[in-house]
Amino acid sequence: MTTDLLLEHYLKQLRLPSIARQYTAVARDAQDRNLGYEEYLLALIEQEIRTREDNQRQQRLKKACFPITKTLELFEFHLLPSLSKTKVLALAKGEFVEKHENVILIGNSGTGKSHIASALGLELVQEGYRVRFTTAHALVEELLVAKEERRLLQHEKQWMKYDVVICDELGYVPFTKMGAELLFQFFSARHERGSIIVTSNLDFGDWTQLFGDEKLTAALLDRLTHHAHILLMNGESYRFRQSVSRKDVEDAK
Repeated sequence: MTTDLLLEHYLKQLRLPSIARQYTAVARDAQDRNLGYEEYLLALIEQEIRTREDNQRQQRLKKACFPITKTLELFEFHLLPSLSKTKVLALAKGEFVEKHENVILIGNSGTGKSHIASALGLELVQEGYRVRFTTAHALVEELLVAKEERRLLQHEKQWMKYDVVICDELGYVPFTKMGAELLFQFFSARHERGSIIVTSNLDFGDWTQLFGDEKLTAALLDRLTHHAHILLMNGESYRFRQSVSRKDVEDAK
């Protein structure tokens, strides 16, 4: 068996596909640059590591289930002066995840809460964290099905694998008594064990109308807001102002 075939065979056994693809090209480059054996080996290993990191990042991104890609670069912070860009960029580094803290975005419709939540999630994926996006309605429906099929514990274990759960649009659809209790249990299970990012169009004082029980709502808020970063995003609709800005530009042409 030739050297090339042996190398391909061994690299396949060792599961080093990037090195298998690149070793010839990297060898030519090393020869042209007069690199030593150690430098050549280092270049190959670095290539393998970069490829693995990129593959893992793509897998995390796929599992995050973002409905649409939103980035912090695309958010026009100047349209919402009440939101601290510095604070958001600091959160994007992930320190709050290490501390199992939460982020709660409160504001009226159209102010960009979902955009910021998704963009933070995307940044956290890039930082190596496991993130999962869902809407409050979809999560409750999933919990109800899991309870009916008697697999709530299994369901909880699956969700606990994520470092961050983004629960979007809390407050747009009211829950049944059972749905509210299951969501409370879900949030309680993650308390000080995993981070949650929540967006809501309701002020905390109005959450009782959503959950239907004052004591349950108070207990939920106690858990969610404990060591939480609260971003208030009230103001004129961000989407509306974007639309007006675009229209002004078009009219000016």
